[in-house]
Amino acid sequence: MTIKRLAFISILLTYFLIVFGGYVASSNSGMGCGPEWPLCNGDVVPVLKGDTLIEFTHRVIGAVLGFISIILFFKLIRAKVDYTARFAAFSMLVLLTIQVLLGAVVVLRDLPSIIITIHLIIAMLFLACLIWIWRYPGLEAGSEKFEIPKRRNRGVTLHLIILLILLLFTLAFGAYIKHQSYGLACGWLGCRQSSFPVTTPELLQTIHRGLAVLSAIYILLLTFLAFSKGWGRSLQKRLTLCTLTVLFQLVIGAAVVVTFIDIPWAVLHLAVGTGLFAFISEARVYAGHGAIKSSGSHMVNGKWHGGRNSLN
Repeated sequence: MTIKRLAFISILLTYFLIVFGGYVASSNSGMGCGPEWPLCNGDVVPVLKGDTLIEFTHRVIGAVLGFISIILFFKLIRAKVDYTARFAAFSMLVLLTIQVLLGAVVVLRDLPSIIITIHLIIAMLFLACLIWIWRYPGLEAGSEKFEIPKRRNRGVTLHLIILLILLLFTLAFGAYIKHQSYGLACGWLGCRQSSFPVTTPELLQTIHRGLAVLSAIYILLLTFLAFSKGWGRSLQKRLTLCTLTVLFQLVIGAAVVVTFIDIPWAVLHLAVGTGLFAFISEARVYAGHGAIKSSGSHMVNGKWHGGRNSLN
């Protein structure tokens, strides 16, 4: 199997693992295997029912992902790739190792909220690393290669990096709030006691919402700039997808509060948020390799011709 296919399969498994992990948390099944790791209730394969089935399934998916990721790592190391691709491979392996250790700590320490939050952050970084490997040009013979101009689109890539950081903080606050049971500290339009946060749970919930709104505004702004400055159809389509996704996410966030954190809505909220992070990560890789150009432009010998250079 090719590196690209392995990376794509790993991306799908990572996404599903993150979302299923949200279901594990929402259904209070995190201790379904008891305070034991790697065993589950003292067995390699426990009696599969109830919370044990849910938690054990989560562990099995993680084990399969780990196995595939290790294969991907060795294929990258053995391939004739540049220093950047090798760095990505080792970064993936380090993140995987940290994630496994954190998973053990989460169970052995009886689900501490701060460790669970860090666990999610590492999972997101791991997902971004896999997306980078999947979209990186020229890893294999015959794969798509982007023409990279001498002056890269630093402005666009910087915007996307800032957006990724914002989304990461938003997801982290959301995870911590959920596991601290602060999700209903505030209503949809205001906090319980007043329009402004007073208690720590209300403050954390308000920060989470503020980051979500700021991320949404930022995505809308970048989408507008993509069309007004002619960043190219490919990036315009990517940012339009991100705009639709973030608007959908805001609606789901309201539904989570209105339904008092009903499990399907809570899991969908995580699924869409993770998908949005993945879309922005892919757009960042695409932009970072000089694949942005205005309509009618093309590159010859490292120079743009036939249109306005949108990389400035």
